[in-house]
Amino acid sequence: MADLVFAAPPIVTIPVTGGGLFPVRRVFCVGRNYPEHVREMGNDERDPPFFFTKPADAVVSGGKDIPYPPGTSDLQHEIELVVAIGRGGRDIALEAAPEHIFGYAAGIDMTRRDLQSLAKKAGRPWDMAKGFDFSAPIGDIAPVAGIAHPPDGAIALDVNGVGKQRGMLSEMIWDVHSVLTYLSRLVALAPGDLIMTGTPAGVGAVERGDLLEGRVEGVGSVRTRIV
Repeated sequence: MADLVFAAPPIVTIPVTGGGLFPVRRVFCVGRNYPEHVREMGNDERDPPFFFTKPADAVVSGGKDIPYPPGTSDLQHEIELVVAIGRGGRDIALEAAPEHIFGYAAGIDMTRRDLQSLAKKAGRPWDMAKGFDFSAPIGDIAPVAGIAHPPDGAIALDVNGVGKQRGMLSEMIWDVHSVLTYLSRLVALAPGDLIMTGTPAGVGAVERGDLLEGRVEGVGSVRTRIV
């Protein structure tokens, strides 16, 4: 095997509740999966799920601070349930979906909303609005073995102690198992993949110095400060 021409990048990992590290392979994100958020963004909630991605190294774990990104004046928060894949596959049957899930976490899909709006108007991809550096703070992953599969539960985010987003997992247009099944028809899922499953209403802008604290009932929490 030929020598690498420079050092390979480090593996991105997320702590697992109870011990161990989850190695991140890819990050898939579901767009428009809560009716109220769909409506607040001016879209049609009847549309089938669609996906965008973030690079693995956009993940920030351990409650670390994240920098306010360049190129935007409208950085917004989106609290989400994150699904961690432990077993790969393609064309996964709905009833088999739970067998492919290692665990769950709370995460925040940070979004440069002004860049996203410009991309939408021009019919262009959302990459620079969604997939920028430090754009995916994620809390510790809770293994299914310890918490089972959360069928419902509150999902929320506070900014500087003030409630901004509130919802229930049961409000998802496409539930976790349906999302996993649908995505597996488009790509072969693999251990280490993450799926961010959409956000409830209440998204909004944040500024330098703001403390973001999110939680998913029965799963865990996520915390980061914008610096």
